[in-house]
Amino acid sequence: MEKTDNFALFYEKFKVEELLVYRNEAWSWSVRPVQPTLGAAIISLNRYAPSFSEVTAAEMAQLAEIHSKLENAVKIVFNHNIMNYLALMMVDHHVHYHAIPRYDGEREFAGNKWVDNGWPALPLIQDSQHSDDPKILFNIRDILAQTAS
Repeated sequence: MEKTDNFALFYEKFKVEELLVYRNEAWSWSVRPVQPTLGAAIISLNRYAPSFSEVTAAEMAQLAEIHSKLENAVKIVFNHNIMNYLALMMVDHHVHYHAIPRYDGEREFAGNKWVDNGWPALPLIQDSQHSDDPKILFNIRDILAQTAS
């Protein structure tokens, strides 16, 4: 499989363009298609790289902007307690983070109740809350993008 195939498959799997919240020159922040907690996100490098050792210092500096915008927007909109960042890349061999907001109690958004089923331990990354309503992801994207801009 070519590098471009891995990159295209990653973008398709995580719907990076469709669920994009914010992008700078080096990184994209998009809503995670599977929501273990409200506002879960993917932060991905905008060019193909299979390992962190290939990320440049300039790209790492731009990552700080993404983290700041994400944490500030999620705090304002959903009032998370802390943000967990997971860079596993066991299945999807492209530099990216799963950003999982953590909550010590129930939240409500778009008429649905959201619970952090892993609190206060590790996030349950495979939880998929309210996946029966595809509009929810777009609602999350839109409110976070509006707040982050």
